[in-house]
Amino acid sequence: MADAHAFHDAVATWYARNARVLPWRGIADPYAVLVSEVMLQQTQVERVIPKYGAFLDAFPTIQALADAQPADVIRLWAGMGYNGRAVRLHKLAQEVVERHGGKIPRSADELRRLPGIGPYTAAAVTSFAFGEHVPVLDTNIYRVLSRVVHGIDAPSRDAIHPLAEAMLPKPGSPITPADWHQALMDVGATLCTARQPRCMLCPLRPHCAAAPHLQSGGDSTLAEASVPYSPRQSRFQGSARYFRGRIVDYLREQPDSGVEEDALETVLRHAEAASGALCPMSLADLFAALERDGLIRRQDGRVRLP
Repeated sequence: MADAHAFHDAVATWYARNARVLPWRGIADPYAVLVSEVMLQQTQVERVIPKYGAFLDAFPTIQALADAQPADVIRLWAGMGYNGRAVRLHKLAQEVVERHGGKIPRSADELRRLPGIGPYTAAAVTSFAFGEHVPVLDTNIYRVLSRVVHGIDAPSRDAIHPLAEAMLPKPGSPITPADWHQALMDVGATLCTARQPRCMLCPLRPHCAAAPHLQSGGDSTLAEASVPYSPRQSRFQGSARYFRGRIVDYLREQPDSGVEEDALETVLRHAEAASGALCPMSLADLFAALERDGLIRRQDGRVRLP
């Protein structure tokens, strides 16, 4: 980028007018930021929005979450998918209370030592909650930066890391690093999409190496080829994850005492009929996996949420 200031200014101007209104933006509470980032792991924004408010109403502080029963956290997580995140977030809260005096660490390295926190989430919390100058790279930002600088020849994701760091706004820039990342996420989510980029509306078009090739909007194959590779999610319907979810969903609706193990055989058969696929695991193996992940508890022939 020959003129980083002009690039940052274009993003800042667009973001000031077009930023998505999201409930976790503009808040200073690191706990609330952390909750939003864990929820947004592999879940669409539209599904997170209502759950985010309900979660903070139920567990307004990290101490409240640490003190909660795991079953209550799992119940509130309904509809979000990847239920293990609820268990890990609960364990994280307990660890923060026990080891950090209830204060979320501001260091990305310390954050990564907590349950369920990977490189992206650690960087996001560090940037959005504490204003640290660290690159935050989600799928949207990978795609935007790759297209702007590398055009339609997508490099590996590893090549984007030094680029993202070099392009961070410096002191005196028209946009803060936190807003810079949020803005790039919005550009990627609304304009610089994977299959049908809307280049003619994009504030980065004058600076973008890919725009001359993609701005007609007609060649989705070319657009997809310009996206840095990331492993595709495996098929959900009929997968072991699908059947695990059906069991947890059923237990969410049951009393705290749970149900007889045999009752879940019927749940599994109904799930197979609904999905048109046989479960790839036996019920006993499903139980063992769910119990290992802290999502159920078995005792005296009964199964319940933990």
